Parts: sequence; C-alpha cells; structure tokens
Amino acid sequence: MTAHRGITMEKVSYTIGGRVILRDFDLRLEPGVNRTILGVSGVGKTTILKLILGLLRPDSGRITIDGTDIANLTERRLMAVRRHIAIVFQGGALFDSMTVGENVGYRLLEAGKLTESEIEAIVLEKLKFVGLDQTVNLYPAELSGGMKKRVAIARALAADPDYIFFDEPTTGLDPIGVYNIQQLMLRLQGEGKTTLMVTHDMPTAFAVSDRFSFINEARLVFDGTETELKNSAVPAIREFFAPSASSLFHYVEQEDEA
Repeated sequence: MTAHRGITMEKVSYTIGGRVILRDFDLRLEPGVNRTILGVSGVGKTTILKLILGLLRPDSGRITIDGTDIANLTERRLMAVRRHIAIVFQGGALFDSMTVGENVGYRLLEAGKLTESEIEAIVLEKLKFVGLDQTVNLYPAELSGGMKKRVAIARALAADPDYIFFDEPTTGLDPIGVYNIQQLMLRLQGEGKTTLMVTHDMPTAFAVSDRFSFINEARLVFDGTETELKNSAVPAIREFFAPSASSLFHYVEQEDEA
C-alpha cells in the first residue's frame, strides 16, 4: 500500500456507441468512508465500477487506486492492484457447475499461493461469517436468491480485499434477505472494509452509507451526507425522491450499455 490510500476518479469521461455515459466525472472513495452512487436507471452507475476495476478504459481523465494510476498498467500489474478490490454482482454471478465451497475458494485456488487445506479453512471461515457454512457442498441451484448473494459476499471476502463494491445487492430479495445483506455490510464496515454501492434501494443506502454521489446527465451533481442529500435543491434529486406528474415517461429506463 502507498501512503495515498483511497480510490479517485478525476475528470473521467466515457462514451459508448455515441452515447455519453460520463462527462468530467469526479469520485473519491476514502478508506473507511462508505459511499453509495445514485441516479436513475441507465445513467452509468455500474459503468463506474467497471472503470475503477479496469474492465473498461475511460476516454479521458484519471483513475487511481491507492495512489496508482491504472490507465497504462499492464494486465498483470492491473490484476495485482485489483486484488485489493472485490465486487458482489447484482445476480451473485456464481458458477453453476461448482459447489458453494468451490465458488468461494475459486479466486484463491486460481492465485496458486495457498495449499488446499489453507483454502478450505478460509472458505469455511468466510461462509461462517455470512451464516452459510452448512452449504459448502451444495450447488447454487439449491440456494435461495438471498443465500446466493451471501455466498457472493463470502467469495468477495476470501481474498481479504480492502474495498468491496456492491452492484444492486438487495434486488429481488424479500425483507429478511434485505435485512441480512444490510447487516453483513455493516459487519464488513465494522471490520475495516470500505464499501462502494450502486443501488435504488434507498433504505439500504441510508442504513449502510456515510456519503452519497448522485449522477445526472453524465455528470456528478451531488456529493454529500444523507441529510444534505435529502435537503438538496438540485431538481434531479428532488424529482428522484418525490416523482411528480412531470416525471411520467421523462426518463427512458435502460440497462447500462457498458
């Protein structure tokens, strides 16, 4: 780790298929400060996570992870930097042909630095953290949606990352499943993990986040606390929290194209 801890995006622009996703976008994720990115569907929130992970390259601007500019890194060096970050995808993204234990330990096995018994111990530890150690030999098809999300969190934890990204972690879950995810995120934060979340679930966002970034028309229009967000005079934010008749069909909801 360098002395420059944290993740930054400075004046980042990204366009795909002629559509501007981000324009001069700034973001700061400080260690220990848990943040949620907000905005209407299709605005580019998931694209931000992919840019930070180096899965996409910005047209312009600068992205740094713990002081390292990732723009011109080789794939090998990028993978080394990426080890400090884990992501929990919206659908869990588990491998159907692998058991729960194999899914959780996959990244460690791929790295080839630990023995099989060491990996097994870590897998059980992380599954116990999310309350699913009894599922180690089951397959994803045998799990509920909420359990799959918890296994995905265990997998993210296996490599002991500093930063964990959550892409719509509570989508499709019942109230108990949502509560479980919220409590797991709070436990992670209590253990020193820094989280960055993309979500439309405002109760969860307010339950687990310290700061909020709001995107509108490809730009960052707000960065602040929950109280500041709720009291914001930015028209797009006011409309987001209190849709009116003028909101009807105003936004064309679509999946992030990137």
